[in-house]
Amino acid sequence: MKKQKKKVMFICSVGGHLTQMLQLKSIFNNYNYLLVTEKTDVTKDLKKDYNIKYFKYCNGKKFFSYLFTNIINAFNSIFTFIKFRPDVIVSTGANTSVPMCYLGKLFGKKVIFIESFAKSRGKTLSGKLVYPIATIFVVQWESMLEYYPKAKFWGGIY
Repeated sequence: MKKQKKKVMFICSVGGHLTQMLQLKSIFNNYNYLLVTEKTDVTKDLKKDYNIKYFKYCNGKKFFSYLFTNIINAFNSIFTFIKFRPDVIVSTGANTSVPMCYLGKLFGKKVIFIESFAKSRGKTLSGKLVYPIATIFVVQWESMLEYYPKAKFWGGIY
């Protein structure tokens, strides 16, 4: 009997978070994977190369729009989680990923969070929120161990 591949969800916001996540693309096909990010003009063509699910783009410049979009994306997280049923959730952060990380934890799944390469001092909001529940929390700068003492320093993913 052939062993089934683990189901891994790679989830992140657009921009630098997605750029960092795509540095891991060489391992995507080792798994039954789903890449989840926000739909923008920049990301719409990713559908050609990746098994991808889009959430609504979330921009923090307009507070009420931002809040409403985050609520919509939180509900999308529930439906996406139930449909895909990941064994592991890997995130490089921001808006779309935090609710999914909490869903994973709630259902006993492994949550791997990779703190932003852009942060060598201080914590990101998504890092602060996911750190307490992450199975593995990875920092890309050794100096970040001061802020996240239980984290793993594996170096940069670039």
